[in-house]
Amino acid sequence: MYAFVGAKGGVGTTTVAVNVATALRGLTKTRVLLIDLHPAYGDAALFFGAEPRFSVIDALENTHRLDEAYFQGLVLSTKAGVDVLASSDHSMVTPVDVTKVRALIDFVRGRYAHVVIDVPRSDAAILDSLDDAAKVVIVANQELSTVRGTARMATALRQRYGKEHVQVVVSRHDTVSEIAPEDIERVTGGSVRHTFPSNYRLAVDALNKGRPLVIENHNKLAASLVGFAKSLAGVTSTAEPSDTKSGSGLIGRLTGRR
Repeated sequence: MYAFVGAKGGVGTTTVAVNVATALRGLTKTRVLLIDLHPAYGDAALFFGAEPRFSVIDALENTHRLDEAYFQGLVLSTKAGVDVLASSDHSMVTPVDVTKVRALIDFVRGRYAHVVIDVPRSDAAILDSLDDAAKVVIVANQELSTVRGTARMATALRQRYGKEHVQVVVSRHDTVSEIAPEDIERVTGGSVRHTFPSNYRLAVDALNKGRPLVIENHNKLAASLVGFAKSLAGVTSTAEPSDTKSGSGLIGRLTGRR
């Protein structure tokens, strides 16, 4: 299980999580689940061009009913081969119950070879429920405010889960930025495990198409994401993520019509 949390909003956490999940599916040919643990308004399903009928809230509110048949009715089977338990388009009435989050995680871990979780940084209960994660990955960038937030988050998560389970990666890496990865390492007190090159146009184009970048591994950003997935899971296979047909049109996805 791999949990991804952004040091700040808008750093590309969902992009990294979605593409790592897709890469793991293509590389290992095993069952992969992505959980968007944002109780509301998370975007992971959009990255797959998928339109969920149910959400993670349905799972959390019905942990007492979780079995194979019920759970498969909640998840989306995407064209990328990854199952997705999506975020909701409405807020929960009550706060997230950490015991229910743990019950959900415990249930899915026995059914998928790899579980990737997109974690909201602002929910302390969810951040406190990641005991089973092999790695908690903090996604940062080279903005000063984000680096400061990364340092605070890394300290808290290392105290909670241990230094060996927490990694920092840098998205939208700019080689000429005044803040280098080495500076981030000094501030956060740990190594930057991976950097993803900046290519905003490609990332936005992939989102608009509902087609993860790594499906067409023909650019440096996609190759970097695949490489990180390999290192994260200890995968040595040279197989590439399988090609798929593109999702529904952009306008249809904006209006909810296929």
